[in-house]
Amino acid sequence: MAAKNILVLCTGNSCRSQIAHGYLQHFAGNKAQVYSAGIEVHGVNPRAIATMMEDGIDISHHTSNNVNEYLSINFDFVITVCDNANEACPVFPSTAKKFHQNFPDPAKTIGTEEEIKQQFAQVRQQIKTFCKNFVATEIL
Repeated sequence: MAAKNILVLCTGNSCRSQIAHGYLQHFAGNKAQVYSAGIEVHGVNPRAIATMMEDGIDISHHTSNNVNEYLSINFDFVITVCDNANEACPVFPSTAKKFHQNFPDPAKTIGTEEEIKQQFAQVRQQIKTFCKNFVATEIL
């Protein structure tokens, strides 16, 4: 069976989509090729990298990409991880199954460094659970 192509979309491809990208690739292994992109490009958030390292997954090599870079790829699944991306998502000329799950944006957290780290960890856990279930249901 060929590996499934999965695209994770968010607004800026800096936090939530990067975390989801890391977990989807981790759980799916060689059964999927995961891409993540934004409708804008904000760079990979250093806190997203740090929160994933705390769970043993290295996303420091990820890049922040614009969704238009992937228009030529035939995706099996497109997952939007924020309402803004879901509403602004370009129409893909494909038969990709679309999934939407809105996660809070940890980058918008205001507070102490500890409060911000806690919010990143909470969102990371929500995304991890979603990705584990998605891979178990759709890929494996």
